[in-house]
Amino acid sequence: MALAVLSVTGCATDSSTDDRGHDAKSGKSATAYPFTLKNCGTDVTYTAAPKKVVTLNQTAAEILIHLGVGDRIVGSGYEIEKTPDAIAEQYKKIPILSAPGAEIKHEKLLEAQPDFVYGSFASMFTKEQSGERKQLHDLGVPTYLTEFDCTYHESVANADFKMMFEEYRRLGKIMGVPEAGEKLATEQQAVVDKAVGAVKKRDKPLKVMWFYSTYEGTPWAAGPGGLPQHISQLVGVENIFADAKTKWAEVSWDEVAARNPDVIILADLTRGEPNDTAKEKIDLLKKDPLTSRLAAVKGDRFITIPGSHMDPGYGSASVVPALVDGLNKLG
Repeated sequence: MALAVLSVTGCATDSSTDDRGHDAKSGKSATAYPFTLKNCGTDVTYTAAPKKVVTLNQTAAEILIHLGVGDRIVGSGYEIEKTPDAIAEQYKKIPILSAPGAEIKHEKLLEAQPDFVYGSFASMFTKEQSGERKQLHDLGVPTYLTEFDCTYHESVANADFKMMFEEYRRLGKIMGVPEAGEKLATEQQAVVDKAVGAVKKRDKPLKVMWFYSTYEGTPWAAGPGGLPQHISQLVGVENIFADAKTKWAEVSWDEVAARNPDVIILADLTRGEPNDTAKEKIDLLKKDPLTSRLAAVKGDRFITIPGSHMDPGYGSASVVPALVDGLNKLG
């Protein structure tokens, strides 16, 4: 633990920026340290640009790679799928501190001596997993938790892409590369805008089910207060579980049949859990006596999306063109 504290205090100043927060070498605007952000209700002070970052999950690491600071990641975890080809070379250089699909444990995280910890799931900032945020802050290690999951699985008011893109800007500021954060946000906003502009107009909205996974045979689907709900509204479809209590809800096959979706959006997961892949989900839906009678199933009205892209991350924006293309092809 003492080593973790030393790693933070040892880089408390950033000689590459002048007193006004400008990059002394390039003259470009940079971050002025120290500064404080309110993140998930907690004030967190960042005293210098992080040099030894631990990301608690794969998608968090991917965001930092796209911000151009992947070389500062000294460890990551919760690896659940194949890395996109565009960043595979950079990603494979990152030490993985947990087993596939598992969270980083607190002791393993401290061994990496991070000066910043970034994660996308509240369930990872616990005593049982990587350590509570307060524990890390008390050690002098600042953290950032995505605002989409301040409380595990809880619906988030006004969850949308603006919130996602603001996270890029905040991370850019934290890492001392604010222009990279702004650039990434602008690029992804353009992807979303272009896709929304290509939506085929319909007299009546299609009803969709965002089918993420099953647990002991029970389906989990997207509810309100997450990006799937926001994307549904953007492209003009109706999420059949928009009235659920959480953003990812445990539902029943009877409810699915009663609400009778026109289209089923499948999360293609590669964690190795039962019925994780899109193919397994289709097989399940076609074999089940109840769901096999649904018009969406009989008509193969499926759209497949990488599972991790349904959670906030770099891939989230790409869901919109993929979904719009799939919906337009279905007629």
